[in-house]
Amino acid sequence: PLPYEQLAHFCRRPRAAPPPSPPPPPPVEDVIKKLHSTDLGSKKCQQALVDLEGLFQHLEAMFRLTLVPRILILLGGNAMNPKELYEINLEGICVGNAEESLQTPSCVRKLFHSLFLADVFSELQALPVMGTTVMVQGHRDCGTDWFRPKLNYKVPTRGRKLTVNLSCSGDSCTSPSTHMGMTSPWEDYIWFQAPVTVKGFHE
Repeated sequence: PLPYEQLAHFCRRPRAAPPPSPPPPPPVEDVIKKLHSTDLGSKKCQQALVDLEGLFQHLEAMFRLTLVPRILILLGGNAMNPKELYEINLEGICVGNAEESLQTPSCVRKLFHSLFLADVFSELQALPVMGTTVMVQGHRDCGTDWFRPKLNYKVPTRGRKLTVNLSCSGDSCTSPSTHMGMTSPWEDYIWFQAPVTVKGFHE
């Protein structure tokens, strides 16, 4: 497992030059198998990066179109029955009175510090390669043309689930209408599914 920036770095760095005095070559069949395996692994990595970059761009666009109360990251299985579910709850973020507390480096440090103290990943077992699906909650009339609306979607209750609640420092929001500058009730917010499943790979 690698953070996204390291994954991009390792997958895109140029191949190292061969050593000046290589050992005697192995049988041709073994060489072909190794080259084929390396090529497939590299292609899978490149495809994962392309899918992730597209997903990040459309997520950023989604945040410009609508307030986003929650995001679901679903691993394995399908959107209705994933093996693991990670929920990011943004309902506690109030834009307008706490911008200074929303600086990215500070938020990332606090998030990883909280995850480390909670020790939420210590019980995870080695799992097979899985795909990742992303669900985003937004206003039903936000006008997105990439994410697919799922009007009747319910958050799965099976499988391992971790909820990360994000909030601002400063005055707390007391009603849905003040959350993140919100002017519409939560009932007008539905789930949207990313049309791309980021496929896992092992290299």
